Amino acid sequence: MSATSSQPHAVADTRERALRDLRISVTDRCNFRCRYCMPREVFGPDFAFAPRDDLLTFEEIARLVRAVVPLGVTKVRLTGGEPLLRRDLDQLVAMLADVSGIDDLALTTNGTLLRRNAAALRAAGLTRVTVSLDALDDATHRAVSDTDVPVDVVLDGVAAAAEAGFPAIKVNTVLKRGVNDDQIEPLAAWARDAGVTVRFIEYMDVGATNGWRLDEVVPSTEVIGRIGARWPLEPVPPAVAAEVADRYRYLDGGGEIGVVSSVTQPFCGSCVRARLSSTGELFTCLFATRGMDLRGPLRDGLQGAALGDLVAGRWAARHDRYSELRSDETADLPKVEMSFIGG
Repeated sequence: MSATSSQPHAVADTRERALRDLRISVTDRCNFRCRYCMPREVFGPDFAFAPRDDLLTFEEIARLVRAVVPLGVTKVRLTGGEPLLRRDLDQLVAMLADVSGIDDLALTTNGTLLRRNAAALRAAGLTRVTVSLDALDDATHRAVSDTDVPVDVVLDGVAAAAEAGFPAIKVNTVLKRGVNDDQIEPLAAWARDAGVTVRFIEYMDVGATNGWRLDEVVPSTEVIGRIGARWPLEPVPPAVAAEVADRYRYLDGGGEIGVVSSVTQPFCGSCVRARLSSTGELFTCLFATRGMDLRGPLRDGLQGAALGDLVAGRWAARHDRYSELRSDETADLPKVEMSFIGG
C-alpha cells in the first residue's frame, strides 16, 4: 500500500461534492438471498446473472483505478454480490494495493468464505474487512439471509479476519422492524466482547424488489437510545470527512458502535462515493436509475488521463440526492438493484 496521498480532489459535482471513494462490485452473484437485497422469488434458480465474459477483468479494474486516482480517489472498497465468490480475488487485491495513491483498500463480505481467504487477502494488501451480519440468533439469521448457512460460519469468518491481523473489523447490520430489531442489544453485547464495531443500518429502498416500507425502518435514534440505556454512550467526532456512519463510544471503554441513517437523516450533501458494477457500469448514487458504460471504452483500450476524463465528466454532471427527495414519486423510479452495484 502506498504512503498516504496528498492528491487534492480534482473533480467536484454540481453540489461541490468531491470524488473520493470508489466501490467496485466484482460479481453480481451471492450465496445468500437476503430479503432486503436479493429476494429468492426474484433471484431464483432461473435468474440470469452476468455471463463471465461480461465481467470486468482484474486488469481492467486496476486500469480504471489507476485512472481515477488523479481525480482524488484514495479509497477503494470491493463488494458484490458476495465478492469472495470471485475466484483468486487476492490477485486483484495485490494489483490494487500496488496503485500509488490508494490509501484504503477494503472489502465487504457476508463472511462465509473468510476462513479460507482471510490470510491471503491480508498478505495481498487488503487493509480492512467489513462483515454483514443481521442476527446472532440462528433462526433469525437463516430467515433474513434465506440460507441454510448457520450464523456460526459467519462468526468464524469474523474470527478468521481477526486472526489474519485485520485491524478495526466492522460488522454491518441492516435492521428491519419486526424481523431482527430484537437483535440490537445482543449484537451490541457480542461486538463489545469480540472487539469489533457493529454498525446498524436503516433499512433502505434500494432497487425495486425488496418490498420496502417506511414503517419497517428502525430509526437510528431508537438504536442509540436502546443501546445507551444499557451501556451509556457519547458521540465520537468523524474520523474522516464525509463519514457515512455516526459513531458513538461506550463510556465504560467497551469500544464503539455506528449508525447509518440514510432514511431518517440523509447525508446526500456529503456523499463522495461512486460505484462500479461488475460489468463495468459507473453509478454515481446507490439509488441510481442508470449507469455509464466503461467496459466498452476499457476494452477499446482507453486508459490513463483519457479514461479519467470520462469519469470526471460524469461526476461533474452529478446532481444525485435521492435520500433527500425520497417520496412516493421517487419510490417508483426503476432503481438498480443493490446486488448489481454493491451496498
